[in-house]
Amino acid sequence: MAFQKTLRRPVSCAGIGLHSGNKVTLSLKPAPAGFGVRFRRADLAGFEIPAQIAHVAGIHYATGLTRESASVETVEHLLAALAGLGIDNVIVELSQPEVPIMDGSAAPFVYLIQEAGVRSLGVARKWMRIMRPVTIADADKSIAVYPSDEFRVSYTIGFDHPLLRHQAFSTRVNAETFSEQIAPARTFGFLNEVERLRQAGLALGGSLENAIVLGETGVLNNPLRFDDEFVRHKLLDAIGDLSLTGHPMLGHVVVHRGGHAIHTRLATTLLNDTDAWRLEEMPAGERVTSPAPGALERPAPLAP
Repeated sequence: MAFQKTLRRPVSCAGIGLHSGNKVTLSLKPAPAGFGVRFRRADLAGFEIPAQIAHVAGIHYATGLTRESASVETVEHLLAALAGLGIDNVIVELSQPEVPIMDGSAAPFVYLIQEAGVRSLGVARKWMRIMRPVTIADADKSIAVYPSDEFRVSYTIGFDHPLLRHQAFSTRVNAETFSEQIAPARTFGFLNEVERLRQAGLALGGSLENAIVLGETGVLNNPLRFDDEFVRHKLLDAIGDLSLTGHPMLGHVVVHRGGHAIHTRLATTLLNDTDAWRLEEMPAGERVTSPAPGALERPAPLAP
């Protein structure tokens, strides 16, 4: 059978919170089977917030989680890396209430997981198999999931900007495709929004080093990593947000002009609509590709 996975050893990194601007230390630690992903606030005596849709509290510009009076912000990139590399159980310990933005992508988190290595836990993994289509539409935005023997995400975006009028990307999501095609794609924003965000107390840690910044005619900072990096990053966000169902998925997710709000709305709808899916164990290697035990023990080169 395919088994649940955790990390072989603890690993840590430090960075800046995108919205808070505060320095934060993040540690990833092994966890037992059935533990799931939990954020642990080291600054609050180890108070834990499970990465579950029931704890979603903030979905404006980033995904945040809250339990009782504690919160953690900007979780989507790290959650996408954990889901993309097939990590089921892990403790995410933080010194501040925001995951560091790093370079604005999930690639640094992929590298961190590769540094830690992956360990099989000997307990069967269960997938959420989509049994019938579920569709949500909201004005010009839509998201749907259809039955499939693999996890695939297809995403289209459209903005009133010369570079972003239409981009589309579709891929099967597994450890290889996530690491090479999705993880390096960085978050992006528009120069004319920066001052407004900062006046609202957001993006205080944002810089040309951790986001693609778009002026009226083009990119103001580093060259793009992909011609369609913008839509790839939106797809990355969707993977992280949908992981809040608590299960890896067998289904084809199709999104048009989406965002955190509609991603998490689909996750909530699925958990409430229990006739639309079933949990199923699968033999290793059949229909689903996930890293074999030890396959990520040594870091591999990241896509530029």
